[in-house]
Amino acid sequence: MICWDDIRYFLAVAREGSVRAAAHNLSLNHSTVLRHIGLFEKRLGAQMFEKLPSGYRLTRAGEEVLVLAEQMEASSNHLESLVLGRDQGVSGLLRITLSPTLATHLLMQDLLDFATGYPEIELDIISIDEPLNLTNREADIALRVVHDRNNLPQNLYGLKGPDVFSGVYGSRKLISSWDAGGRPPLRWITKNNIIPSDWIDGDEIPISDVAFVTNRADCQIEALRRGGGISALPCFVGDAEPALVRMPDLPLTLRGALWLLTQGETRKTKRVRLFLDFMRARLARHAVTLAGGSKATSSSHLQENDAPTASRRIDQSNTAPLSS
Repeated sequence: MICWDDIRYFLAVAREGSVRAAAHNLSLNHSTVLRHIGLFEKRLGAQMFEKLPSGYRLTRAGEEVLVLAEQMEASSNHLESLVLGRDQGVSGLLRITLSPTLATHLLMQDLLDFATGYPEIELDIISIDEPLNLTNREADIALRVVHDRNNLPQNLYGLKGPDVFSGVYGSRKLISSWDAGGRPPLRWITKNNIIPSDWIDGDEIPISDVAFVTNRADCQIEALRRGGGISALPCFVGDAEPALVRMPDLPLTLRGALWLLTQGETRKTKRVRLFLDFMRARLARHAVTLAGGSKATSSSHLQENDAPTASRRIDQSNTAPLSS
């Protein structure tokens, strides 16, 4: 008999093309996933994957099973969400996903205040840059910066929050000595080697050809504190750092709007609605901070996405983590 776990393991390997990557996503070890795939193939009497040097590729039989497996997954997710939507208790688990910078530099006190106000709700804060799949219930609510609202699909519910602006920052000592020393080229400190092309006019600020690259926001900020160069940061991050200042004569850049996202049925639960209402008010308080201190450029309140329907559904795959 085929069980749902068989389908989960099969889908994970089919999507990742690797048993090791599938095991990582499932928080299992490699041998467990491999064993279940073997049992799944034995039960069906057919080979699902062809093992190649580049990874695992679906066989013809595997491709046919994939279609049915995805239908089963969609039905299972719908059933779980439907039941969850009937849950009106002010207790239980609530999973919130947001970027590390949002969690540590802006919203941690708000999250703690919510936990204090609703002690029976267990908050699971998933602080990662990668967007989680809300439809598959990897999280209940996501706070993400959306760069282009016109590209938002329809399968999630969203509340639009304040606009988020970024600036270029460096240490006070570095900027002072640079300004007084003829403005020599500066090293760009970048996270994951992403340099916004719209930031720097070469005539205004000469940039060194050699960058300093890190994969972590905390390392990036520490390098800035120590005078290693300059970098683009969300204003709510850069302005909160006493050792950092904005580069002179550079305008702020709009990076997107902060959205609260949740799955359609999930949002009907009481604890989700309580969190959305609570965070709606808290984000409104942060609007000026998110806009870099400019009241004119910030949204002062949260609003529902103005789609023709009462609420627009938004797919988390088109939201962007807050990056610097």
